[in-house]
Amino acid sequence: MSRAAHDGAGSTNRRQVRSRRRETAPSIQSVERAAHILSFFTTSRPRLTLSELTARLGMSKATAHRYAMALRRVNLLRYDPNTAEYTLGPQVLVLAAAARAGLPILTIAGPLMEDLVREVNETVVLSVWDGEAPVVVRADDGTDRVIRVSMRPGSRLDPFGSAQGRVFCAFLPEPSVPGLPEQLGLSPKLRTELAAIREGHIAINVSEYHGVRTIAAPVFADGRLIAVMALVGTTSTLSESTSSDAAKALRATAERLSEIRGKDNAELD
Repeated sequence: MSRAAHDGAGSTNRRQVRSRRRETAPSIQSVERAAHILSFFTTSRPRLTLSELTARLGMSKATAHRYAMALRRVNLLRYDPNTAEYTLGPQVLVLAAAARAGLPILTIAGPLMEDLVREVNETVVLSVWDGEAPVVVRADDGTDRVIRVSMRPGSRLDPFGSAQGRVFCAFLPEPSVPGLPEQLGLSPKLRTELAAIREGHIAINVSEYHGVRTIAAPVFADGRLIAVMALVGTTSTLSESTSSDAAKALRATAERLSEIRGKDNAELD
């Protein structure tokens, strides 16, 4: 092949790569926006109008309507013409069932979390690692407190600032947590805190954001961290002591869940 032909072929390949990138970027952006729309719906706000979706999405009403129509076509959203409101569609239930099937720990953890709520009268949350940060997969907040703290399944937590994130940082291999080596290099205090979490199997968030305090404990299977269970309450109801009754109850429940998961894995073997 001549030099000119080779250069021409190289130029064509570069144009094709740039074209694919231009085509892929909007597609990824569309998926992200659709996911954002679905995340706007919560147990406390299960119904939203187009105006509310538009405001939260930060785009024009025409664009929000276009996304809503696309989600309706695949049954991820439903529209009630009587109230002019959107709700999550039936396909979400199918996906939720598939997600639960992929996370058998949810079925096992449920009764233990409900028992813990009754024992300590605080919100109990279970999180798993998504490759970059902890993600809440279950939250039980059936407390009888006048002021209670709720968390939405699907919420991503700060991997370094949250108690749950610090448990993952303590027990996951360092390269598995993006940015952890840099954080450890900048903060000897963080390294000390993670060592204490590994020793005591308990973490309490340092920054008491808006009066909220979180206590977290690891859940293992075959010696490998698979989830983090946490209590979420206020600074007036949850002690900052790692030896408080609530912290002891949390740790005991997380250990019980680890024990059950270990037995299940042994039976599968």
